[in-house]
Amino acid sequence: MEHLKRILLVEDDVGIANVLAMHLRDERYEVVHSADGAEGLRLLEQGGWDALVLDLMLPGVDGLEICRRARAMTRYTPIIITSARSSEVHRILGLELGADDYLAKPFSVLELVVRVKALLRRVEAMARDVRADAGSLELGGLTIDPLAREATVDGKRLDLTPREFDLLYFFARHPGKVFSRMDLLNAVWGYQHEGYEHTVNTHINRLRSKIEADPAQPQRILTVWRRGYRFAAEPGAVGPVGSAGAGEP
Repeated sequence: MEHLKRILLVEDDVGIANVLAMHLRDERYEVVHSADGAEGLRLLEQGGWDALVLDLMLPGVDGLEICRRARAMTRYTPIIITSARSSEVHRILGLELGADDYLAKPFSVLELVVRVKALLRRVEAMARDVRADAGSLELGGLTIDPLAREATVDGKRLDLTPREFDLLYFFARHPGKVFSRMDLLNAVWGYQHEGYEHTVNTHINRLRSKIEADPAQPQRILTVWRRGYRFAAEPGAVGPVGSAGAGEP
């Protein structure tokens, strides 16, 4: 019998929760709903979830605390935050705490379903890659352990969000190859939507701030003018014609 993916939905607006649950169940996901932050955290700690769809503004325990606690657990659970707090600060804070994706209310229910499906596909693909690769990657002072989901630069451990880790791991597995922003959206985010390319730019800038000695003059993640980005296995190596620094492609 096929195993149904289990999704924990923590949302205090019952109307929104019912619509989301209906659409997710139509896609053959098992959905458990909680309208209370404390209960949602208790359910999360029981384990066995394939994804967490999480509102930020909750009674009891807020969504940011649940996100923080989720990332302290041994088992990695993909997280999509949904919130009426649409400011850049809250979006960044949610991603910093380890959320994989963020949708501001009001949002399209169909878009959320698409993002859940894409996120689960990406997690499955990453798991297959990890099993295939088995060992760590070492490139020019950068070490990546896909099993532990940890990375270091010159021996210093990096504090990466889940999406930053996935982006770095993808780049490191394809050194020297140029990827457009749409390529990266498809490979790392799991979907291709016009208008979301700025998300790639934001994550690359944040990743550069963590792995580059001088983010303004990157030596690892290089911009290739009018084409995209490429990863240099050896920092400081001369790139192909058209390679630039930190500007947008």
